[in-house]
Amino acid sequence: MGPSGGAPLPERASAPFGAPGSAVDHRLLASWRRSEEYGVSLESVEPVWMGPVADGSLFAECGGAVLTDLHRTLANEPLSLMLTDPDGLVLNRFSGDTSLLRALDAVHLAPGFAFSEREAGTNGLGLALADRTPSLVRAEEHYSASLCTYTCAAVPVLDPVSGRLEGSVNITTWARSSADLLLALAQSAASTTSAMMLARSRGRAPRTPPKGGVFRVQRGRLEPGAGTLRSVSGPWVRALEEATAGLAAGRVVAAVGEPGSGRATLLAQALRRAHPHHRILSAAAPAPDDVEAWLSLWTPELTKPDTAVVVENVDTLPAWAAAELHRRAVDALRSSPSGEPSDLAWAVTTESLEAVPAPLGGLVASVVRVAPLRERPDDVMPLARYVGHQTRMREVHFTPAAERVLTTYAWPGNVDELVRVVHGAATRAETVDARHLPGELTATRGHRLSRLESLERDEIARTLTAPGVTVKQAATELGMSRSTLYRKISHYGLDDLR
Repeated sequence: MGPSGGAPLPERASAPFGAPGSAVDHRLLASWRRSEEYGVSLESVEPVWMGPVADGSLFAECGGAVLTDLHRTLANEPLSLMLTDPDGLVLNRFSGDTSLLRALDAVHLAPGFAFSEREAGTNGLGLALADRTPSLVRAEEHYSASLCTYTCAAVPVLDPVSGRLEGSVNITTWARSSADLLLALAQSAASTTSAMMLARSRGRAPRTPPKGGVFRVQRGRLEPGAGTLRSVSGPWVRALEEATAGLAAGRVVAAVGEPGSGRATLLAQALRRAHPHHRILSAAAPAPDDVEAWLSLWTPELTKPDTAVVVENVDTLPAWAAAELHRRAVDALRSSPSGEPSDLAWAVTTESLEAVPAPLGGLVASVVRVAPLRERPDDVMPLARYVGHQTRMREVHFTPAAERVLTTYAWPGNVDELVRVVHGAATRAETVDARHLPGELTATRGHRLSRLESLERDEIARTLTAPGVTVKQAATELGMSRSTLYRKISHYGLDDLR
């Protein structure tokens, strides 16, 4: 058996990872065990060929530019710089060392091949993506012997606005080379990529890193159906009924949908209906560095009677933490301190079930889709009135012009964005008019952008945020006069980018 009683480790792992005498890192151990479960060969890797790479995302554009510049300064070093997507697909590769490139080709660490843990076992980029944290895998720390001649440092890159995992920056060198600065170099490249993405994201504010949170849900706290909210749309009612039925039947329910769409709110309402006497704990996943303390804080509550738990954003959990949470949940579901079967009610939120790390996703028995707010226009004004009432503790009115703007806006940030917008407007006026709403809502003059308008707006924003570009230069690049560009800047609500 391996350390801590886990799965048997290959003979190469009998010597601890890291310095002599040091404890085996728990993340590496977890990764080795996942690699074994995936059936990865101990001798050689056979990653999946995904075909020619054609990724036109903002991440690929910015990351490619950063690695191109970095390669110019490191062209004579025995390093290979790579960008991968969230599934470990290698998007590009830069190196001036021909012998290293030939060796990497031999193990298929090249553009077009998927190199996640599932395909290649423990490796730098696979571990960074699985655990969403900077990772360095040296020589024999790799699961497959064919990778033991390399040392890999990789850093995940998150979208600075949405927080979504976009991919990773990976730097690979020979195992015999010094790795002291390798991880710092990868972190610098990842940070520069994220900063460039933010600069080209229409000037939107960066997302605050999640701190996590654990609290007991009181009636009304996560229930916008309470108080002044009197009606909800058909899609919400149907999703609520599905979730309630699943929870009442003792199934683990996953609310799937976009962030901010009200997934946790729906599950809290469903739990109130299915288990009216249970206390409900909400546990929102934190940043990877805080997960260990977060788990220790609330998972002991799982074995207590009449308990219901909503774990938010389980798709953002590190793979090792998902496995540990699965173990604790299974133990709690099997029995209570009295020895009787547990009455634990369990629910999770995620963008997609496929994104939940194994084996936690295997617990889910019922999936409920929560539609984004743009597909629930009938929810907009009831939610707005509720938020207005909560802001002033009395009724807030909306003019027809304000209602028209609110109900025709696409709400890319979903309910969370609506709450911020209405709260800000209600602090300024008891009767909210269109002039009290942010410019980006009113800039489209009460209609949603067409696909062509969205493309034009994005191209104007990209051009204006290029370093050192003036409005005159941007107009020339875009092929329009300055007066036309100024009109479009006003129309699309891009005044802050001038």
